[in-house]
Amino acid sequence: MNMQTTAVIAPPAPRTLGEMKLPIVMMRDILLKTIFRKNITVVSELAEAVCLPIQVTQELVDMAREQRLLEATGTLNANSGNEMGYQLTDQGKARSLDALAQSEYFGAMPVPLDIYREQVERQSIRNIQITREQLTRAMGHLVLPPTLLDQLGPAVSAGRSILMYGPPGNGKSSISNGIRDSLGDRVYVPRAIEYSGQVITVYDPIVHNAVEQAQDDPNSLRRTKRFDSRYVCCERPTVITGGELSLKMLDLVYNPTARTYQAPLQLKSTGGIFIVDDLGRQEEPPQALINRWIVPLEESKDILGLQSGEKFEVPFDTLVIFSTNFHPNEIFDQAALRRIFFKIKIDGPSQEDYLKIFAMVARKKGMPLDEAALVHLLKVKYPTINSTFANYQPVFLIDQMIAICEFEGIPYQMSPKLIDRAWANMFVKDEKIVK
Repeated sequence: MNMQTTAVIAPPAPRTLGEMKLPIVMMRDILLKTIFRKNITVVSELAEAVCLPIQVTQELVDMAREQRLLEATGTLNANSGNEMGYQLTDQGKARSLDALAQSEYFGAMPVPLDIYREQVERQSIRNIQITREQLTRAMGHLVLPPTLLDQLGPAVSAGRSILMYGPPGNGKSSISNGIRDSLGDRVYVPRAIEYSGQVITVYDPIVHNAVEQAQDDPNSLRRTKRFDSRYVCCERPTVITGGELSLKMLDLVYNPTARTYQAPLQLKSTGGIFIVDDLGRQEEPPQALINRWIVPLEESKDILGLQSGEKFEVPFDTLVIFSTNFHPNEIFDQAALRRIFFKIKIDGPSQEDYLKIFAMVARKKGMPLDEAALVHLLKVKYPTINSTFANYQPVFLIDQMIAICEFEGIPYQMSPKLIDRAWANMFVKDEKIVK
């Protein structure tokens, strides 16, 4: 989706080892482990593997040579532009194995947490200004009351927390996805970050949708200015959780085998959206979940803990959308509700909007409309449930009628009789089952 958004400033690539702001031993060991694990012999391939510019990688290689951990092979690699080849010395292999025993992490150099904070500010979700046109375009597949966009627009532009509540089946999840689609621009996600000598992997292909970047031509005289390749250029991330969400999922995940950490869901969603769907269906009570979010929502920072027990702050730059079928007063106290910036009720459609949805779904699925069937639906069936309309019902009823027509071997059609058969599957009759 092509949105008119201000381009995010890309993280600049480091030009020297000094600009890396990482422990020198950590960088050297990651370099050695990468050579050992990937069997790399030339600097250009090594630079790509550790995601650093060639000149910075060469600095590291030269340092490892001075420490007699690497040696030049004395041969030029014809496949890599006649580059000098390098290999680990016996001392270098021993150091690699020792470093791997301490941490299996190799590959992309991590970004120091303090440097990452600067990039988070450059691409903050709160810098986004959504126009009514953008939001309308992103919600184009939904039939919504015009007043709903009046509420959603300022909420999304503020980049603050949103609570959507109301009866089930009225599109809270679809609206959340529409908000995500309206953002439209890109952010830079670090492959890994470093804090206190520990590596925390952040980039996750399941969560992050990488955007193809034009590659530099090394032979070109005018090379394009590249961003720091320790980051991946991605669409703004969206993390969606439902009934499976637990408080434990919001903590750092430690891998005892690799001796590295994985970022929790809310850190992976930095610069994007975190959707907590079906709030109230989780094992933990909603009040406990919301209490976990209070500091991040108010102070734009989260507190995580290492295995050692040390606590540290990470940026919290996420638009959190809570979605529930319960009334907020049933699941939260007033103090918690105060912390949620926008509270928006998503109600069922009016009869007029319901008919619009019904007609739109029928046209999309190739089901011809029938006046007698619609009159029967509105005058006979809906009064049995106090004419309570929901957005999911047209899709459900039309899919049921399509299934019946296909089974009976007749053309797609609707009739009062088919409406009755479809309706019977939408609700379960309240009755006692004799066991």
